[in-house]
Amino acid sequence: MANAPATPTNLSPETGAGVIGVHGVTKRFPGVIAVNNVSLTFHPGEVHVLLGENGAGKSTLVGILSGLQQPDEGYLSLNGEKTRLASPSASLDAGISTVFQHSMLVPTLTVLENLTLGAPWYQRPPRARITARMEELKRQFALSLPLDAITGELSLGQQQQIEIARALLRDSKVLILDEATSMLTPQGAQELGERMQQLVKSGLAVIFITHKLAEAYRYGNRISVLKQGALAGEMGPEQLKSISEDEAVDEIVRLMFGREAGATSTEHRKSTARDDVALRVEDLSTEGDADVMGLQDISLSLRAGEIVGVAGIDGNGQKQLAEAMAGQRPLKSGRVELDGEDITRASIAQRRRKGLRYLTDDRLSEGSVAAFPISENTVLKDIGQPPFWVNGMERPHRIAEHARELITRFSVSTPSETTPIGRLSGGNIQKVLLGRELSGEARVVVFNKPTYGLDLQNIDTSRQRIADIAERGLGVLLISTDLDELMALSDRIAVMEGGRIRGIVENDGSGEALRLRIGRMMAGEEEVRQATA
Repeated sequence: MANAPATPTNLSPETGAGVIGVHGVTKRFPGVIAVNNVSLTFHPGEVHVLLGENGAGKSTLVGILSGLQQPDEGYLSLNGEKTRLASPSASLDAGISTVFQHSMLVPTLTVLENLTLGAPWYQRPPRARITARMEELKRQFALSLPLDAITGELSLGQQQQIEIARALLRDSKVLILDEATSMLTPQGAQELGERMQQLVKSGLAVIFITHKLAEAYRYGNRISVLKQGALAGEMGPEQLKSISEDEAVDEIVRLMFGREAGATSTEHRKSTARDDVALRVEDLSTEGDADVMGLQDISLSLRAGEIVGVAGIDGNGQKQLAEAMAGQRPLKSGRVELDGEDITRASIAQRRRKGLRYLTDDRLSEGSVAAFPISENTVLKDIGQPPFWVNGMERPHRIAEHARELITRFSVSTPSETTPIGRLSGGNIQKVLLGRELSGEARVVVFNKPTYGLDLQNIDTSRQRIADIAERGLGVLLISTDLDELMALSDRIAVMEGGRIRGIVENDGSGEALRLRIGRMMAGEEEVRQATA
C-alpha cells in the first residue's frame, strides 16, 4: 500500500498555532504511558528545546512527529489545520525532517549520493543544481561539505551537516535534532548551536532534544520539560530573556527533578554505617560502543551498614556500573575489593559466593525465567551448589523447602512455590529475587532501580527492606532514578553523568537545596570534588 500523505481535515486555523501543533496527544505501550496528554506548539523562527530524563516521552514524541508512530489519543496540526502523519514519508512531505542521534547516512557513499538518496531526483542526480544550492547553503549556514568525499571518512560534525543539508535541500519547514550534540566535541556543539540560530532566522522551526541544560538556555528560544510522559512546564522567549543562565537551569532542574505531589515520604533514615569498608572500587573503566555507555575512572567506597545511592539520568552508565560490580561486564582497567580482598578477576559465581549480590532492574528477562516455577528461580544462581545439589544430583525437596521458606519470609503472594514466576505481580517477583540475593552469606547488595514499576505499597515495603538490610550490617549500593528514594535512604549520593562519577555528596538532610544540587550535577551543570572514603 502506498504511503499515506499528511491529510489535513476541516479545522479552522488556530490563533498562534505555529507550524506544528501537538494537541492532547497520548501514546501507550504495554504497561506504560509513554506520552500522557501532551500539548505543545512549535513556531517558525524558534529553537524549541525539549528536555526530560530518559523515559520522559521525548523519543516517543519525536516518533509521532516523524510519522513512525501514531497517537492513541489527541491529534497533530500543521499550519493550524488538523493533520495525520501516517508514515515517515508523510512527515517528510509535510516539511518535517528529523536528524536522529545515530547517523542514518550510508557511510560508503559520497556526500552527494547521501544528499540525493531517497529524493525524487535520485535516479539522475542533477549535480550542477545541487552544487549551486549547496554553495548557497554553505554561505548562509556555514556548512563545509566536500561533495565527492566518502561520508564514513568525515567527522561526526560533518556527517551531521549532511543530514541538516539534506533537510534544507528538501525545503523543510521543521527540523528535529534528536540528541544532536551527544556525540560532538564542545566546539562541535557550539558550532551546531550557532548554526541552529542561523537556521531559525531563515524562518525554519527547529525542535532540539538535549540533556544539557546550558545548551538549552544558550541556544533555545523556548524550552519545554517532559516528566514521566507529561508536560511538566514550559519557559517562553520572554521569560528566558529576563533571567540568567543559572536561574534558568535552576528552574529546569526543579521541573525535571522536583518532588511530585503524592510522592512517598523522603524522611531520611538514621545512618547505620560502620567504620569497616565492605566494597572499594578504584579507577574502574569499561569499554563502550555506539549503544552502550563506557565507564571512565569510577572510584567509590561503601562501608558496612551504609547505603550509597547512585543518581543520574537513566542511560549515563548506571546499569554498566552494576554489571561491572557483579562481574557481568568485563573491565578495561581498575580494581574491585570486597572486604579488603581483590575480586577484580573473580567470576560472577565467585563474587556471589564471597557475598557480593546483584538485583537487576530487568526482573523477567534477566533476573528470572518467567516459565520456570518460583522454586527453580530461587536457586538459578546456585545451580550445582550444595545444599540444593549434592554430588551433581539435584535435591528437588530441598529446593522446594527453600522456596517455601523464602515465600513466607518475604510475604510473597502466590498459590505455591510451583507457580511460574511470570504469573506473579511485579512486586511479588521483586520479593522473590530479593530473597534469592539475600540467601546465604551476603555482604554487599547492588540494587539497580529496585522499586521501578511497583505500586506505592510495594515501593514502601521495598524501601523498608533495603533499610533493614543496611541495619543488619550489609553494604548497599542503591542505583535509582528516583531522587526521593535516594534522599530517603542514602548516607551518601554519587552522581553519574556521561559514564563518570561527577561527584559524591553527603546526604545532609538539606531537602530542596540538596535536590537542586544533585539535579544540576545529573544534568552536567555542577561538579564537586569526589570523596571516596
